[in-house]
Amino acid sequence: MTVAVELEPVAAVACRSVRFRFGDNVAVDGVDLTVAEGEVFGLLGPNGAGKTTLIRLINTLLPLREGSIDVFGRDVGRRPMAVRRLLGYVPQQLSIEASLTGRENVMWFARLFDVPRKERRERVDAALDSMGLADAADRLASTYSGGMIRRLELAQALVNRPALLILDEPTIGLDPVARDSVWQRVEDLRDATGMTVLLTTHYMEEADALCDRVALMHLGRIRTQGAPDELKAELGPDATLEDVFRHHTGDSLDEETRGGLREIRSTRRTASRLG
Repeated sequence: MTVAVELEPVAAVACRSVRFRFGDNVAVDGVDLTVAEGEVFGLLGPNGAGKTTLIRLINTLLPLREGSIDVFGRDVGRRPMAVRRLLGYVPQQLSIEASLTGRENVMWFARLFDVPRKERRERVDAALDSMGLADAADRLASTYSGGMIRRLELAQALVNRPALLILDEPTIGLDPVARDSVWQRVEDLRDATGMTVLLTTHYMEEADALCDRVALMHLGRIRTQGAPDELKAELGPDATLEDVFRHHTGDSLDEETRGGLREIRSTRRTASRLG
């Protein structure tokens, strides 16, 4: 008689004992983290906590030297190209070319991600339409508003139909209406496709409303993780996610904790360019 064996589902992201150093500075210090398939997972923490470094390790932009990271069962060190085919990525810094049209920007990403030639036009049109940019597709990106630019970057990230969408501070510098527009479209896509979303944000209300689970990172380590409501309940009935943030990072952060001047200036430049 054949006995059926029920296999455990493969995690979207599985990090084990991950460490990364920039010279003598330990940016990621022994991180263990699992993101389940189909969930929206928030990676929170102050500037300099190691969030962006961890994301760059996950998406293969930095070489993994210590520990292991699997994306849907693919080892990022051994199978980087297989991992990249599963990803969509919106970085903190702007990734659009202002002298190209919206359509040309997305088409460039379609080529970059090796979308089959016969499918490119359809995929590009679908990505632009999903972000509400079909009517503006043939305008220069330099004429787009801040919210439109972020939606264009999302269209770029979605053109290869990723299983995992990684968003690093995607709404930085946007006004509340533009932020809501970006997140509404991400939520709609997640509901429609079952896509996994891994995001970082400094807006605690965003993380509270959007994320199934969050992890709070500080000085390279995961300090706590869980569903937002569970983490708030640990501090009391009236606690907010900002209270959880302060509890695990401290009310006062020195300059080293907040990150170097280079990161701060980069963030400010991004916010300024988004208007």
